[in-house]
Amino acid sequence: MYNTHGLLTAPIGRTLLRMSVPNLLGVLSLLFYHLTDTYFISQLGTEPLAAISMTFPVTMVISSIALGMGAGMSANMGRFLGKGDLPQARSFLTHGLMLAGLVVTVIAAAGAMTITPLFTLLGAGDTMLPLINDYMLVWYSGIGLLVLPMVGNQALRATGNTRTPAIVTAVAAIVNAILDPLLIFGIGPFPRLEMQGAAIATVLSWIITFVVAAWMLGWRYQLLARPCQRVLEHWRKLLHIARPAAISNLLNPLANALILAILARIDTKAVAAFGAGTRIEALMLVVVTALCGALMPFIAQNLGAGHYRRAKEALMGSIRFVLVSQLLLYLLVLPFLGQVAALFSDDPTVQGYLIWYLQIVPLAYGTLGVVILFVLALNAYHRPMTALSLNMVRLFLMLIPMTMIGSWLFGVKGAFAGIGLANLVMGVACYHLATKVCEPASVTAPQPQ
Repeated sequence: MYNTHGLLTAPIGRTLLRMSVPNLLGVLSLLFYHLTDTYFISQLGTEPLAAISMTFPVTMVISSIALGMGAGMSANMGRFLGKGDLPQARSFLTHGLMLAGLVVTVIAAAGAMTITPLFTLLGAGDTMLPLINDYMLVWYSGIGLLVLPMVGNQALRATGNTRTPAIVTAVAAIVNAILDPLLIFGIGPFPRLEMQGAAIATVLSWIITFVVAAWMLGWRYQLLARPCQRVLEHWRKLLHIARPAAISNLLNPLANALILAILARIDTKAVAAFGAGTRIEALMLVVVTALCGALMPFIAQNLGAGHYRRAKEALMGSIRFVLVSQLLLYLLVLPFLGQVAALFSDDPTVQGYLIWYLQIVPLAYGTLGVVILFVLALNAYHRPMTALSLNMVRLFLMLIPMTMIGSWLFGVKGAFAGIGLANLVMGVACYHLATKVCEPASVTAPQPQ
């Protein structure tokens, strides 16, 4: 059975650290996952690499939906477990997994039937479409093995167990890395399946996550129950947070696409620098991402138990930690910017743009971390529409306009300066809101939206 004692009574800093360290392993494993797939497929040639790149927007949409449902699961499960209402938590998890299964079945069926027209619309040529079909047919057939554990793992995190999901993710990433070359290139007794082999390796690794999640939820923690008459009520609670969270997840790649369009009008080499910069950003924000996976269940459980001040202290302490740690990381990386840029390109112009990007944009990663943590906390406080609104303000009233203005005034360097300035201003605003909005007196029961 689960035990909420640590989340509700143990020292806040120690508890969040204990939960965040395994999350760090999980985040790094996901980065490794994507890098290995891209690397091995790139060895097949330019056309397969272009084909796998073409699939990223579609897979991103489905992942965003799953992450949104996971956010709804974590926020609600944490509340029920904090209250000590185990029967309600069990029913909610069961009904949530049922909804996730229904959604993924519909998406997979629709996706498999529309591969050719969809990717033709996205610009795939006749030579690329067979490669995409080989990959996506297998990917769609196994997507349920990923989505259901993604949602279920958020329930595990809501109990305070972040170690098991992280270890399973790491093992799955290693299995995928081992199977990729065997099935793509036909090494030893394995057939050469190329793009299809990459998809099969991915699905086989997903089986591990599915089996372990089912075992942990059904037997180890006994968090599954028979469906009951409250299924529609629970679906509404889940979607109350899941819909805005999924939309918010989708807005970030859309904003990046708009920034790429702005840069492409100035210099295509700036596009390459921005692409490399966003990959470095994922590494430099890895601590923030890991902390997010711990903060959501911590806040949710403490709010459910009525420990409002403890939830607020966790949020503000996390924000202060991120501000300090990101500044220290920036100062640590600053002397090595030339070497980092050389890893991504041997073109002097691209290197120059990337060095400027790394001098300016990461300086505001601390305040960007404040935005990320505060938006996450609002979901735990059952205020998903406020979280979505803040993200929309940051992206479309701050980030895009400031990038455009910067590009008009100072070209590529001005565009990158606009990105940093937008994150700085929005972070300061969110810090102020965090001190005011998430007061104990403001915590109320969630209202339908």
